[in-house]
Amino acid sequence: RHGWMLRFYCSARHTPKQAEHPTMSDHSDVEEFETADAGASTTVPMQAGSVRKGGFMVIKGRPTKVIEVTTSKTGKHGHAKCHFTATDIFTGKKMEELVPSSHNLEVPIVAREDYTLVDLNDEGFLGLMDDSGNVREDLKLPSGHDDAEALARQIQDAWDEGKELILTVLKSMNQEQVNAMKEAPKAD
Repeated sequence: RHGWMLRFYCSARHTPKQAEHPTMSDHSDVEEFETADAGASTTVPMQAGSVRKGGFMVIKGRPTKVIEVTTSKTGKHGHAKCHFTATDIFTGKKMEELVPSSHNLEVPIVAREDYTLVDLNDEGFLGLMDDSGNVREDLKLPSGHDDAEALARQIQDAWDEGKELILTVLKSMNQEQVNAMKEAPKAD
């Protein structure tokens, strides 16, 4: 009575079509991960009590350099608090932050790279060559605050005098800006 069902069941289990329709168990050794960002992180966490004068931290979403740290003593039931005074590394704007010393805060990853200035056009775009001979032309003379404007004038004046310059580019949190210059050493 059930012979036709048994034959159907057995033949269905051994059909070559099984490979075309994978099951969940066929993928048990494959792990998939989704990430929120496409690249590497631009900050790292650090305990507030570990950040020192001269270090970097993020205040209001901006990379800053700490110029002063004061720590208040704990109260009867509270945490010690760190009061940070810092300047934005790109705009020079002074900022302050008050954080319990045991809490984590974000520290920006800051990189510096030296380039030889090979071109400076009328629109203020810089031709910068790295040590490998690659040239980039996507940065302009620094601007946005008094120190940057002064540096831009120094670069322009030295370029007009025909001096060979090494410019330092500061990079942090997906932003880049020239923040220092020096004359290239004379070749003998």
